[in-house]
Amino acid sequence: MMEENEAPQLTEDEKKLFEDLMPEDLDEILDTGVNRRHFLKLLTLTGGGLLAYQAAAAEQVLTRPLSLPPEALPPSTLENAVDLSLRINGTSQKLTVDSRMTLLDTLRERLGLTGSKKGCDHGQCGACTVLVDGRRVLSCLTLAASCEGQSVKTIEGIAQGNTLHPMQQAFLKHDGFQCGFCTPGQICSAVAVLDEAQKGEASYVTGPVRLKAGAKPSPVRLSEEEIRERMSGNLCRCGAYPNIVAAIREVQSGKPVEQTWNFVG
Repeated sequence: MMEENEAPQLTEDEKKLFEDLMPEDLDEILDTGVNRRHFLKLLTLTGGGLLAYQAAAAEQVLTRPLSLPPEALPPSTLENAVDLSLRINGTSQKLTVDSRMTLLDTLRERLGLTGSKKGCDHGQCGACTVLVDGRRVLSCLTLAASCEGQSVKTIEGIAQGNTLHPMQQAFLKHDGFQCGFCTPGQICSAVAVLDEAQKGEASYVTGPVRLKAGAKPSPVRLSEEEIRERMSGNLCRCGAYPNIVAAIREVQSGKPVEQTWNFVG
């Protein structure tokens, strides 16, 4: 019986496969087994066409369990390891992560919270948007270590138990999504927009704001122009923007919002 976390022995065909396709990783694979990085790399390489023996060996590798899942990685295997303590969706979490690991990768790979999506991975699409201490951030550009002691809310924590957040309900009502890939980031961002507007935080299109000394800014009314500006960092490749705007307007106003359609031709 194989001991827990022991690397499974490769067959001769599998060794030959890695020697041909991934020679730079062969020593590591023979030492520790096939991990998730090797698995994904092999999956990419197999898309380019293989010889008969390579295809058979690849099928064997791709259908066997990984030698060591990411969450089971011991600290000794991490470079620049740091201990991290934070609250994720109301639950305290203690992790040891690489100091260079992003918040997005920590959520997805270490905690299994895959709702936050990795789109562009360059902070340009907004699919990875989460809330850190109530402020929206791009988790693909945020180091996990920088969130020490902070509270992180992902799309999985927006609802209250089985009760959807009003924003989630509005997105469903107005069909604010199509493929759904950007939706987690859209909803997290929309929830933050409501909070920012309630606090009176101005956007680029907000009119002049004049305050008396010591006075707090008044809440901002979210017109369509305001919503589009404030949500401009969240891209939707399906083009559901009118639906998203309608959902946000309805949640802020508390009144039903009818969409207006402009037909061409």
